[in-house]
Amino acid sequence: MSKRDFKTYAGRALTMLSVLFLLMDAGMKVAGARVSVDATVALGFEAAHARVMGTILLVATLLYAFPRTSILGAILITGYLGGAVAVHLQHHNPLASHVLSGVYVGLFVWGGLYLRSLVPIVCVPATGPRAVLVS
Repeated sequence: MSKRDFKTYAGRALTMLSVLFLLMDAGMKVAGARVSVDATVALGFEAAHARVMGTILLVATLLYAFPRTSILGAILITGYLGGAVAVHLQHHNPLASHVLSGVYVGLFVWGGLYLRSLVPIVCVPATGPRAVLVS
């Protein structure tokens, strides 16, 4: 297996893990699972907001799951996760397990996108214009 194949498979694996986790989270919110609604209320939201947040996450995740719209989906998921980080920080939740959980998921989302495609490098170069030439 070549290095490029390994990167592609690793990227697909990270993407699948991200999508499965986010679909589970969104599905629990949309379905109104008691544990999800209780957690949402504990963070200061109304119970009805759980379904709205689940729908937003579901749309963003579906956009991320399809290659043609994956960058838009990743950007929307990043915004969603940023809000989760801010809410957990505001409630003084534990740093590693609650506050940074959104960062961990975001790293999986963008890591999967990076490893399976060079497009994010073009959109957000890490080291300047030469980053586009890195494969």
